[in-house]
Amino acid sequence: MQIIHIPAFNDNYIWLIKEVSSNDCVVVDPGDAAPVEQRLKDIGGQLSAILITHHHADHIGGVERLLASYPQAKVYAPKNAKYTFKHQTVKQSDSFTPEGLNQPFSVLEVPGHTLDHIAYLSKGHLFIGDTLFSAGCGRLFEGSAQQMHQSLEKIKDLPNDTLIYAAHEYTQANLQFALSVEPDNAELLSYQQQVSKLRQMGLPSLPTSLNQQLAINPFLRCNNANIKAAVELAELQPLNNEIAVFAGLRSWKDRF
Repeated sequence: MQIIHIPAFNDNYIWLIKEVSSNDCVVVDPGDAAPVEQRLKDIGGQLSAILITHHHADHIGGVERLLASYPQAKVYAPKNAKYTFKHQTVKQSDSFTPEGLNQPFSVLEVPGHTLDHIAYLSKGHLFIGDTLFSAGCGRLFEGSAQQMHQSLEKIKDLPNDTLIYAAHEYTQANLQFALSVEPDNAELLSYQQQVSKLRQMGLPSLPTSLNQQLAINPFLRCNNANIKAAVELAELQPLNNEIAVFAGLRSWKDRF
């Protein structure tokens, strides 16, 4: 598979997945149709399927216009949300092969940012929407801290070389917060330099590897003693378990 990032709005990424041997393309979370249509035109692509991770407008806003242009395209979306467009619902452990591709995708339910949030995994590529970002995680708009922590633990169980395709270019801002939590983390400082070079060249900081995130993302490291101590200091209270540490960390990030 060839995977192409399509910038949208201020900081969204729409991911386009294409079989090298065909013109068929799949897009993930097309919040805006125009940049997708332009990229398809540029590469001579034909839209065959759309994958939706959750119901926020910046992830589904372009679906109906794309379906008007490509009525044969099939939409896959979470089972726990209502959509105005025709779609096939998918849930935890479902496996399917999107139209136009040769690789099967499996579904992970990862509630927290929203209650309906899912992710799509194929051959070591994880399209995670707004659950996990490089050096950060999504806000808790609908789910609880416990739900998000459990979702992140599910992601941590994947192979370390899994590539993570998040839906926003939030990395530099997230790194500033991560460094306030762990100012002496050498991996974090090195990664900040790498990301800075990429962004200066106009390149995306994504995808990132799970292995990289396990070393630098505080939201995946709530069992770390230094992170626990930093969050307790920020929240001015003792925290008795990893979920409490995660909740305090998320609250701190929301204020940052």
